[in-house]
Amino acid sequence: MLPKKKRVYIAYTGGTMGMRETADGLQPVSGNLQRLMDNMAELQEEGMPQYFVNEYEPLLDSSNMTPDDWIRIAEDIRDRYSSSQLQGQEYDAFVVLHGTDTMAFTASALSFMLENLDKPVIVTGSQLPLCKPRNDARMNLITSLQICQEMVIPEVCIYFSGELLRGCRSTKAHANHFKAFESPNFPPLGRTGTGIKVNWDLVRQPNPREPMLYLTIHNPVIASIRLFPGINATVLAHVLQPPLKGLVLETFGVGNAPCSNKDLVETLRQGTARGVVVVNVTQCFSGTVDQAGYETGSGLAKAGVISGYDMTCEAALAKLYFLLSRGFSVKRVKELIQQNLRGELTPESDRGSLSPLLPV
Repeated sequence: MLPKKKRVYIAYTGGTMGMRETADGLQPVSGNLQRLMDNMAELQEEGMPQYFVNEYEPLLDSSNMTPDDWIRIAEDIRDRYSSSQLQGQEYDAFVVLHGTDTMAFTASALSFMLENLDKPVIVTGSQLPLCKPRNDARMNLITSLQICQEMVIPEVCIYFSGELLRGCRSTKAHANHFKAFESPNFPPLGRTGTGIKVNWDLVRQPNPREPMLYLTIHNPVIASIRLFPGINATVLAHVLQPPLKGLVLETFGVGNAPCSNKDLVETLRQGTARGVVVVNVTQCFSGTVDQAGYETGSGLAKAGVISGYDMTCEAALAKLYFLLSRGFSVKRVKELIQQNLRGELTPESDRGSLSPLLPV
């Protein structure tokens, strides 16, 4: 007997996948994605789920996404997750169609806002739209829906070009390649080839005694700045002015900064003394921050900067938005930044224990 078709909710927020060629180039056009999907025979095959597409208004290029849009997506999922008002018509899984430019930010934010998930939330998109004869959209869409039908992976994930990545570990690594996303410090949760292979040992599991919780954010003022040789302390001083509450500081190597620049270090010290939470992440594509490794890193620690370990910049920003919206003290926010809440960082005790997932 064939398995029951699951119900999958598709939140179509915009992005390249559903765009159409116009005189002004590719643009999102209302109704175009639904029309293209209606003509995809693969989506009607046995083994594929039932799906419902909710097209957002307006459709957004992801470069225009803001935290308010993260809230809208999270609330959309919450309202269709599980409720007596749905009268048994809740959805088994969720697919978020999204532009690639800020996809990793949205996936990271949703990871924190949706606590104790017991259903899949897969964020996907494409580098070329479905309307193009050669595109990556078709396989990303079909496979995301197939994963929702066949498996229960209770995390916010990005599926792209054959890899299922933890959302809060992902970053956009390629502007033009179909393999646009990487998870530099954590293995893929799954890979697809002739089959779909999941590394279940890496998949986080919910507490079955607790419900899924939606935890909103309140858009505190946060910034990110990338250090460079010769950076002037005045630039940093302007960034750290009120009403700033949090800063992601992208540093050199394992978390180093030009500590011979006493004005810069003092500017950071004054900012943290005012209650700004400054999180140190590396500019390197992969690796972790170790503020005790060099004098140029320990100087940051003495100025009140805290290590973000191996978090991506996207995850660190989303985590700051999330924690600073909870009403915690600055001390508590700093403590929680360094704790592994959603699989976004590697605790020191686990470093070196992760092995890559072999291809199918």
